[in-house]
Amino acid sequence: MQSSYQKTARDTIFIGIATLLQFLIGLVQLPLLTKTLGAHDYGIWSQVNVTIGLILPLTSLGLGSAMVRFLAAEKNKGEIQNQFYSVVSVLFMVNLIASLVLIALAYPLAVNFFDGAVQIVRITGILILLAPISLTYLGLIRTFQQIKRYSIFIIAEDCGRVGLIAYLVLTGYDIFSVVLSLVAIKVIILSVLFFSIKSQIGIKRPDFSRIKEYLSFGLPLVPASMSYWLVRLSDRYVISFFLGLTPVGIYSAAHTLGCLPFAVAGILSFVLLAALSKLYDEGRMDEVKTHLSYSLKYLLAVVIPFVFGAAILAEPILKMFSTPEIASQGYRVTPVIALATLLLSASGIISSILMLTRKTKIMAFVWLIAVVFNIGLNILVVPLIGILGAAITTLFVYLLVMGVMSYYSFKELKFSINWHFIIKSLLASAIMSVAVWLMAPQGNATTILTVVAGVVIYGVILILLNGFSKEEMRFFWSLFQKSISR
Repeated sequence: MQSSYQKTARDTIFIGIATLLQFLIGLVQLPLLTKTLGAHDYGIWSQVNVTIGLILPLTSLGLGSAMVRFLAAEKNKGEIQNQFYSVVSVLFMVNLIASLVLIALAYPLAVNFFDGAVQIVRITGILILLAPISLTYLGLIRTFQQIKRYSIFIIAEDCGRVGLIAYLVLTGYDIFSVVLSLVAIKVIILSVLFFSIKSQIGIKRPDFSRIKEYLSFGLPLVPASMSYWLVRLSDRYVISFFLGLTPVGIYSAAHTLGCLPFAVAGILSFVLLAALSKLYDEGRMDEVKTHLSYSLKYLLAVVIPFVFGAAILAEPILKMFSTPEIASQGYRVTPVIALATLLLSASGIISSILMLTRKTKIMAFVWLIAVVFNIGLNILVVPLIGILGAAITTLFVYLLVMGVMSYYSFKELKFSINWHFIIKSLLASAIMSVAVWLMAPQGNATTILTVVAGVVIYGVILILLNGFSKEEMRFFWSLFQKSISR
């Protein structure tokens, strides 16, 4: 295999290990919050993250993605300085305005969506200023494909956050202190990132000479990103409005479990955009198609069995990491969200084509349609069937997104989809799910053992079905060994 595949695969392993560590850290954070704060305060925590997730796509102006797309092949240090600091300056001003507006509207927002927690809304406003700047600095590291360095930063931030949260909740502090701790961690990480980037490219006053070009690429991504996050997160606001904050906490915990496979898509997308941009600009189209084909295959290899497993093990796993109340009411939500996540993850890989061909307006169009369907259906079904209705709505909307996005993407560039592998994965997952169902785990220890057994059964059956060639397995094993030894 050529060096471009090796570089992409090696970077994928690095970010995969980092994401696995983030997942494990998240497993610690979930019970810390749900078991000590309860469903109500966890609902407030979820609202903070939902609010940030809804506002940042709007205020990002798509400049982060534009920076990765245009700087991936850039070698001139002066050009890198100009473009990077132009992006940082524009984002700072835009998000400062957004932060001040949110703080000014803290009272009405708190009354309607945060159960009167005005101070928490104000802290959220501060986070809206800090988060995008931090992400932009991390984005430059991503653009340089310095995956090890990037991984260190994100793991350090997660460890710092969870460590501080653990100290606060276990010593009796309330949700206000927990949310405030997020500001402290962001300030520390951003300070370290600033000096790290300064040592690499220095500091230069931006001239904004290419900001129009960046905005031309990025602005169509704003409605796309905004609509994407509205689809993902607006259901919490609808649930909060009709049912209250406790159902939000229950839905959020179940939704979080169902969305775990999206981390795999995040790993692949993270590496792909920079790698594919470079290959596409250099005219290496066969390599672009190969990257896309194998990325989709390996994504489905993980997500398909997860959907089957979620249908059986959602309740015992939710009991293990949350509360009986959350598990008894949320376990039906998890498998529906898992299936929806499969569709979203696959469409994310496929729609990379539209990013490469700079057809970002199509992405905006698709997600705008999706958000209209999502909000409208949620308003109709949530009052009737509760949080399960929100999950079903999400599934329908992601199916719509995948269909339309695939249609437009394949008009631009076609790559092969390994249908034989998909059938083998479905068969292996079905056999695994029967075995897991027969185990019927009770308690934390047996649940963990059942999950491990399910993974082993699926892997063995898939190998026996020749899901992966010997060449693939040798290739990735050698890459893994080299990555660990470095």
